[in-house]
Amino acid sequence: MTTPTADIQLRNSPDLRPPFGHYSHVAVHGGLAYISGQLPVDQAGNSSAGQPFHIQARQVLDNLDKCLATAGTDRTRLVSLFAYVTDVAAWPAFDTIYAEWIGAHRPARAVVGVNELHYGSAVEIHAIAAID
Repeated sequence: MTTPTADIQLRNSPDLRPPFGHYSHVAVHGGLAYISGQLPVDQAGNSSAGQPFHIQARQVLDNLDKCLATAGTDRTRLVSLFAYVTDVAAWPAFDTIYAEWIGAHRPARAVVGVNELHYGSAVEIHAIAAID
């Protein structure tokens, strides 16, 4: 689904469950794709909350890949990534999983400890990528 709003394009990935709330998976504007926060939820809407951290992190990164594809870009075009984790002790695990996923590309990044995330998730990621 693509919804134009002036020169902003709002898109939802056909490979993800439609957004639970009032937002789009991706907003495209000015050569950039803004990816909404992705939780560990599969295409059928099943949450991985309660599963080990590494399973949740991989699901979130897979969801991010699907959003990037919807925007016509990929992880090698990431400019910035924000990861929110409910346990800062998971930072090393996240860094390892993320490094395997992203490869040699090193966009700007923040990993932020938070008290809780929606549905009891352990990790959420939101990102910005170049599309031009």
